[in-house]
Amino acid sequence: MPRKTLDMPQDFSIADARPADGGGKIRVLVTGAAGRIGSYFAEHNRDRYTLRLMVRPGDNTDKIAGLGEVVKADLSDLAALGRAMTDINVVVHMAGDPNPSATWNDLLQTNIIGTYNTLIAAKAAGVRRVIYASSIHAVSGYPADVQVKTNEPVNPGDVYGVSKCFGEAMGRYMAEQEGLSVICLRIGGFQPPENLQKESGLHMLDAWVSHRDLDQLIRKCVDVQNLKFAIFHGLSNNRFKRLDISTARELVGYEPQDDATEVNEKVKDLHLAEQLSTHSQHDGAQKSGIREEVAALTGKS
Repeated sequence: MPRKTLDMPQDFSIADARPADGGGKIRVLVTGAAGRIGSYFAEHNRDRYTLRLMVRPGDNTDKIAGLGEVVKADLSDLAALGRAMTDINVVVHMAGDPNPSATWNDLLQTNIIGTYNTLIAAKAAGVRRVIYASSIHAVSGYPADVQVKTNEPVNPGDVYGVSKCFGEAMGRYMAEQEGLSVICLRIGGFQPPENLQKESGLHMLDAWVSHRDLDQLIRKCVDVQNLKFAIFHGLSNNRFKRLDISTARELVGYEPQDDATEVNEKVKDLHLAEQLSTHSQHDGAQKSGIREEVAALTGKS
């Protein structure tokens, strides 16, 4: 790891050892597997992992049929969650109320109690890690011209965001005090490209995450061994980024492939990726005498 624990900005911590998953494929439980993110992950990772796909009783399972073992359980049923997690290495927790306009009563059972139950059941079942679907709404209270870093305080813009802050705090507690590795993903606008291409998609230019980019990030979080806790921002490589993604780049090698400004028809022809500098050390157009000197000494460009 490039950064040492003693120097960390408190947005991640390193595990003392590399827990083994017993060889063979990693066994992954996906909660909310019938949803948009869960079903996409299942479809594209059916051969990479041994999948158990959890849905609520009564959910339509047509999208995930044949992609893994389907089990039915409710987040309110702690015993059922425990059974679903038997022999599981990693839980990808996507279940919950995804509505940013939801009220406290709507969110309490699924996003608060349900997240608590999921983490407790994972600990009791001996799960190695939980990957928690947080949201950009956990920090959407910051002004629009602020790029939020993972080590800055939460600042929810709505009660839905508050519920995600609870999940992050509970996850950190479970990681630091109970030994359950937890990685929180603040997921941006998870929308298909055709939605971004509409004029109404302009508002997502700085917050979009493509299906394949989020899938890559989740996979990297499943596979990494030596993280105890982390918060990552789940955005694509948009020219303008509401959330900074450098922590995910550094700690798990996240390399998003898509850019909202190259998808939206209103701005695509402006070629912003070529015209505008990000003023970042990752910007290929930027040159620095210091970096050139270092490159000369190390032989790396």
